[in-house]
Amino acid sequence: MKRLLLASIAALALAGTASAETVAIINARLETATPAGAVPSGAIVLRDGKIIAVGAGVAAPAGARVIDAKGGVVTPGMIAPSSNLSVSEVELESSTRDDNSGRLSAGFDISYGVNPDSAMIPLARQTGITRVVVTPVLARGGGGHVHDGGAGDGHDDFAGGGGGGEGDPKMFAGQAAVVGLGAGDRDPVIKARVAVALDLGQAGARSAGGSRGAAIVLVKAALEDARAFARNRAAYERGGTREFGLSRIDLEALIPVVEGRTPLLIRVHRASDIRQALKLARDEKVRIILEGVEEGWMVADEIAAAGVPVLIDSQASLPSQFETLGARLDNAARLQRAGVQVAIMGSRDFNNLRQARINAGLAVAYGLPREAAIASITSTPARIWGQTSAGTLEVGKDADVVLWNGDPLETSSWPLAVFIEGVEQPQTSRAFELRDRYATPSTSGYPPAYQ
Repeated sequence: MKRLLLASIAALALAGTASAETVAIINARLETATPAGAVPSGAIVLRDGKIIAVGAGVAAPAGARVIDAKGGVVTPGMIAPSSNLSVSEVELESSTRDDNSGRLSAGFDISYGVNPDSAMIPLARQTGITRVVVTPVLARGGGGHVHDGGAGDGHDDFAGGGGGGEGDPKMFAGQAAVVGLGAGDRDPVIKARVAVALDLGQAGARSAGGSRGAAIVLVKAALEDARAFARNRAAYERGGTREFGLSRIDLEALIPVVEGRTPLLIRVHRASDIRQALKLARDEKVRIILEGVEEGWMVADEIAAAGVPVLIDSQASLPSQFETLGARLDNAARLQRAGVQVAIMGSRDFNNLRQARINAGLAVAYGLPREAAIASITSTPARIWGQTSAGTLEVGKDADVVLWNGDPLETSSWPLAVFIEGVEQPQTSRAFELRDRYATPSTSGYPPAYQ
């Protein structure tokens, strides 16, 4: 116990020293991700976890640790706008996945399953990602709520007030969270419950029994139930309300949605389904963010007029299902020209998070302005998810900064240094550790593990 306490004190002292360090990165191209655009050659200074100076005429302060970028590129830390990083390790091994719930619906809070020791987090840092929005998905096979048998008095958290039928369709996947990726951070959840995820389109239809129309009806009914529950909490606790289709926990989670404080993250793909999502938002007076949106270019003006941001995979161009027949590689460019806020994502899984910056580069090749592409993986996801302290290179912002050896939108580029809140992150990973362990055999000819 004493040894553990001393180690903890030493770790805290080291973290404090690192955060207090002043670092100046000089001779760099600064991609500010602001309306001011890029600075062809300048410097950025980090101190106490913040950016204290940035620009062409900035000099390194006395006593600062100086890093000469030698013409390299500095960007804000990338933000993955929708991923399962930190809540899933092996996709096909259910015991390692905490990104879905077979029991809860809107009430599932993904933040409680975040693992700061995930072996995948160092891999993400090595690709320039400093924050991630962890989003839940519907459990495989759809499924309904598992209600406690016979509970009908309104007191069981998993029963609808007045009854609640077993096997009710599950439309909502749960609540998302923003997670920081700093090494050694024992409490990496920056903000929990930032959105409630909802599947519409083909997935929503499947959950509702096969019909898109049924999915919309059920979602509208759930939102109305949440409003009724908020108005009649005391009566609900007495079992004196009408029957609700969702559990108390799920209804509680939807109250911030119907009150406009928390958005719905709606996964939708087909143009007609996008229109239905926009209409749902208007009718129910709720805020929404759209994810997927492969046919978004077909209704770009409508999305822009509604002021709805989108999270897209700009690499999606071949239809994997009927609802993405209109997918095309210039989707991001067309949406951006229409005035839509576009955040570009890679694959949701941890192994392919690096795809986000490559997808942004691909979008540039198909018409997206370069500065918009940089913003799509930094400042735009920060703005969409309310991370006002991150996403740009500006004085006063969190010092989440990446130094690249070249153009970050090129496949051949790689981070030379990654800073999270001003602390330089280790560029190690489980894969590198295994490589180093077994690369050099001992004098006996066997690696350490076999001696």
